[in-house]
Amino acid sequence: MRHKLLIILGPTAVGKTDYSIREALKYGSPVISCDSRQIYREMTIGTAVPTPDQLGAVRHYFIHSHSVSTLYSAGRYETEALPLVESLFSQGHDTLVMAGGSGFYIDAFCRGLDDFPQADMELRESLNVRLREEGVESLRFELKRLDPKSYATIDIANGQRVLRALEVCLSTGRPFSSFKTSPDRKRSFDIEKIGLVRPREELYARIDRRVLEMIDAGLVDEVRSLEQYRHLPALQTVGYKEIFQYLDGEISLDRAIGLIQRNTRHYAKRQLSYWGRDKDIRWMEVTG
Repeated sequence: MRHKLLIILGPTAVGKTDYSIREALKYGSPVISCDSRQIYREMTIGTAVPTPDQLGAVRHYFIHSHSVSTLYSAGRYETEALPLVESLFSQGHDTLVMAGGSGFYIDAFCRGLDDFPQADMELRESLNVRLREEGVESLRFELKRLDPKSYATIDIANGQRVLRALEVCLSTGRPFSSFKTSPDRKRSFDIEKIGLVRPREELYARIDRRVLEMIDAGLVDEVRSLEQYRHLPALQTVGYKEIFQYLDGEISLDRAIGLIQRNTRHYAKRQLSYWGRDKDIRWMEVTG
């Protein structure tokens, strides 16, 4: 009988952490996180890292495992997570549990990525400056001109996705989409995906409440402590960029909170849209 990896996915704030811990306890498995921001040890409150009690219930991997100053990507996640999973199976686990909301990381792990060129850090920094100063619309317009196929298929509301695709176009002279030609890589184990969903109003209420809890837990101080890293891609994300605007005196704290809530709701919608194309996901509605 082949080993099985159970992947718990779904939009932010849907309840993946609690559900994955229950499944992990049932199978005697650790939880392998697949979240593109919870890996950073300097980011805790704004990334909704599991609580100490949750982390103590079962062993977790890829939580606070890397420094935010380290360049990390979906491709690197694949190269680190795949050997870990294979090693855990070899130690006697029949079923392992993975959980996260980062669709690109999950796809990289399940299907593999083409061998994209190494990042051009000087070009990336210049594009990050443009992203901050001009907004994602400027980068989207250039990507549409250079690579209309990628423009039509990637999440163009995600500034970092647009930036990376444009970076590859500019640094190689080839469309980003031209690298996506390899067939899916075969895995030595079966993969089952369970997607968690909630009624929309309930999910949005949970998101709004979580943002307020983050503020009460000290999100402003956490963001202030990360000032030296604010130029990095990991900090150009929801929950951090809005608080930096507040700290810069551009908006009030109430306005920042409202923007985080709104932008997180939009992010949840994009997550569901991204996974809507994956016919292998078995969707399960949860409530309460």
